[in-house]
Amino acid sequence: MIQGVVVMNDQGKPRLVKFYDYQPVERQQELIRSIYGVLCNRAENVSNFIRADSIFGPDTRLVYKTYATLYFVFIFDSSENELAMLDLMQVFVETLDKCFSNVCEVDIVFNFNKVHTILDEIVLGGQVLETSSSEVMKAVEEISKLEKASNSISLVPKSIPGWQTR
Repeated sequence: MIQGVVVMNDQGKPRLVKFYDYQPVERQQELIRSIYGVLCNRAENVSNFIRADSIFGPDTRLVYKTYATLYFVFIFDSSENELAMLDLMQVFVETLDKCFSNVCEVDIVFNFNKVHTILDEIVLGGQVLETSSSEVMKAVEEISKLEKASNSISLVPKSIPGWQTR
């Protein structure tokens, strides 16, 4: 099961945090600091897979990838495959790139609702839902259409034919 997804910049500032089991805010901040401490001290020529027993408990692993100034981190237990998680992370980043054309930190900060929607189409409740970037894009576009349609619906009509206002 996937326990969490964290996107942070290269200074350790979280840009997206999603834990699939409840963590108090203080604990989340502590976990993010611990993850950043591990990531920023790793050499560039080492594996992107980390055993995270000391941070999250037994049988917990991290997989991370650096894109420009962002660290994308997936936290998962031993029931998940490390290479599959790396591939899933690639699907997430590809989808973000399609939505924002070359995604950057600012896109994630100012479009956090859309980023969460994309992540929820890929992973929900710690379970993988979709592994195709194009299918995720279709779902996100449908959600955007529905949001636009619901925003254009007004509960109070602007004018009623045959009625005159004074």
